[in-house]
Amino acid sequence: MEPDSGDDVKKRSLDQREALPGEPHCVVCGRFGEYICDETDDDICSLECKQSLLQKAAKNNVAIGAPVHRLPATDECVYVRDTDNKSEDTCSQIESLRKKFEITVKGDVVPAPICSFSSCDLLQKLLQNIEALRFEIPTPVQMQAIPAAFTGRSLLVSAGTGSGKTASFLVPIVTRCAKINLEHPREQTNPIAIVLTPTRELSMQVEEHAKMLGKGLPFKTVLVIGGDALAGQIHRIQKGMSLIIGTPGRLIDLLMKHDIELVHVSILVLDEVDCMLQRGFRSQVMQIFQALSQPQVLMYSATISQEVEQMAHSMAKDIIYISVGNPNRPTKSVKQLAIWVEPKQKKQKLFDILMSKLHFTPPAVVFVGSRLGADLLSNAITVTTGIKAFSVHGEKPMKERREIMQSFLIGEVPVIVSTGILGRGVDLGVRQVIVFDLPNTINEYIHLIGRASRMGELGTAIVLVNDENQNILAHLVDSLKSSGAAIPRELVKFQKTVGCISNMVNKKKRKLGG
Repeated sequence: MEPDSGDDVKKRSLDQREALPGEPHCVVCGRFGEYICDETDDDICSLECKQSLLQKAAKNNVAIGAPVHRLPATDECVYVRDTDNKSEDTCSQIESLRKKFEITVKGDVVPAPICSFSSCDLLQKLLQNIEALRFEIPTPVQMQAIPAAFTGRSLLVSAGTGSGKTASFLVPIVTRCAKINLEHPREQTNPIAIVLTPTRELSMQVEEHAKMLGKGLPFKTVLVIGGDALAGQIHRIQKGMSLIIGTPGRLIDLLMKHDIELVHVSILVLDEVDCMLQRGFRSQVMQIFQALSQPQVLMYSATISQEVEQMAHSMAKDIIYISVGNPNRPTKSVKQLAIWVEPKQKKQKLFDILMSKLHFTPPAVVFVGSRLGADLLSNAITVTTGIKAFSVHGEKPMKERREIMQSFLIGEVPVIVSTGILGRGVDLGVRQVIVFDLPNTINEYIHLIGRASRMGELGTAIVLVNDENQNILAHLVDSLKSSGAAIPRELVKFQKTVGCISNMVNKKKRKLGG
């Protein structure tokens, strides 16, 4: 049976069952080889594996009946091969695919997006690990960023919170490290890649994902963060590893005090790049970058400014720029609910929300503006509502932070009160965020409410607003409007008042100037 000749033909490998003893096996993935490829006579399980088989055949100069990009396919999401001599049809397919998934690219000769992980010529064990993690198909950012990273060029990637950015840089890293270690099993003991993040929690999360993707492969990681014993980190580095993941400060501390060889590092990832290139981190990041020898730089964030673009251009040439969705806008997966509440009434309003069966959907994270505020508010929640709440901030010991997060993630603690330390990149497993104290910038607000949605699942962000937030209110209104959220009448009234006062002041200035 030809795999493209029936309505019930399996489209994806994951749609097919495992092969029983004595049954034919798919030559691509090993599942039940229900069909025979009409162009190679090999056993295959699905249209997806047929495409993969023909792509590999074309790559190895095996004669096949038709170019890959002309394969008949019932799935509207088709893989389009990128060649030096693209036909008009192929270019049209690529642009159509990017438009469908809101992918925008900038740069010379950007590779085509993919629609299956098997299209990237990944190691079989890595594909199995990806399947075990239930990554059925690439997300839009993965579709474009993974093949772009495989070109060896530097990337600047903007995609919404929870869109799959971490896997989009870890898959190329695991692939490169594992292949190098397979080719030179006894020679490679020095790091091949470095991932820098702004927080310890995000570093821990990235390492956990890296371990799961690299399971069973010649691929080792080391976590380099403050709060953990320095001796243990040094020991793991000296034993040999492929990937260093950590915060800039601790890595510089290691580089200054111990002889760590970085000559083999060929990939540098800056996760949450807009934060990493701000004051406080910028000098540390540049110090690490300058210690490397022309690495491929992969830069990711949900919010990227023109200043970050300029700095990225100064760090790497021939960059591929990738943007998914609306840059610097809240994800559409988070429903925003703004509530106008006077400063003295904020705590009571929060208690009312947490006590409401209609409005409170635990587990939830409450974001505040200070460490002391996190401690005081978490205690007040526990005492007033009877709901167990813990605080997380930078002054807490790493061991305590780990224990609190573990209790939260397994459901023992329904509420975490946190500073912005959990506001970037961390998958908190929640569908509700309450912004008790609005941050100073709209970009930080976008990151905070983004914790309520992962991989496109719908979440809710409740935002407490009053006239103390004047510096961000105009941007907040714009954010609410863009997502179709209701704007409190008090907020509209306050904006009009501020606008009138501003106009009066400007007129008076002009008169005095005359």
